[in-house]
Amino acid sequence: MTRFGGPEVLSVAEVDDPVAGAGQVVIGVEAADTLFVETQIRRGLHREFFTVEPPYVPGGAVAGRVLAVGDGVDAAWRGRVVAAGTGGGGYAERVVAPVEALIPVPHGLGTWEAAALLHDGVTALSVFEAAKVEAGEWVLVTAAAGGMGVLLVQLARAAGARVAAAARGERKLDLVRGLGAEITADYTEPGWAGRVRAAIGTGPSVVFDGAGGEIGREAFGIMQSGGRISAHGAPSGGFGAIDPDEARRRGITVRGIQDVQLEAPERRRLAGRALAEAAAGRLEPVIGRTFPLAGAADAHAAIESRAVLGKALLVI
Repeated sequence: MTRFGGPEVLSVAEVDDPVAGAGQVVIGVEAADTLFVETQIRRGLHREFFTVEPPYVPGGAVAGRVLAVGDGVDAAWRGRVVAAGTGGGGYAERVVAPVEALIPVPHGLGTWEAAALLHDGVTALSVFEAAKVEAGEWVLVTAAAGGMGVLLVQLARAAGARVAAAARGERKLDLVRGLGAEITADYTEPGWAGRVRAAIGTGPSVVFDGAGGEIGREAFGIMQSGGRISAHGAPSGGFGAIDPDEARRRGITVRGIQDVQLEAPERRRLAGRALAEAAAGRLEPVIGRTFPLAGAADAHAAIESRAVLGKALLVI
């Protein structure tokens, strides 16, 4: 990507094979994660949070097999199936990653699923642990049919919470019903939030807002006093506009995107937990579409048009 813009600024380039330096490995990529936020970064949005400048190769998470190891790296890593956060450069056939970033993919879990969990699984577990969801509580998840939303629905149900899920269109609502959401709402319809509050009776105690914008503001508006909200999403044009004075007045704890900028050891812990939970069958990413590496622009266009259920991956 040599300039900010629409999906068309993503183009394929042939470069020399990467070489592992000291403390590094080369991974033969089988699946690379894609995120809605990557489409926003590509457009040059939210520069206060994301300061990357063109030219760059997008993609922060991959899964595949270790092809080569550099000096100081145990040769036993060679040939192992791993997932890794790359910090960028993941839209590629081969990537270099530091050995400390490697997470062995558990037996029984595929590389597609591992790649799908490295970002969304980490962030979902981070915000979920912080919210301290209790059995019997009502939890509202917005953007519930996205890659992270489907995981939050599953985590809430596993904790014994009751789930209301908001998404766009009947296909997405059918998906989250199948995951255990008792109440669903199409947030493209006027009055959706009021209908959710009426169905719950008192409003949700916890909100995981992956949509942002006006949707996030409306979700905040129907919360119970003393609740907790994670305003981590911005697909609707910006992060949820939550009045801090109103939040204090109602005793609502607010966490935002700044609270999920995790240090490497914490990201690794959460990634390992996400992969272990998936391998055990307790957490299941939804992979809605896959694209070849050369179709990265098509993947971004599909994500931006809200045409994907769950995750879109680049597969090689």
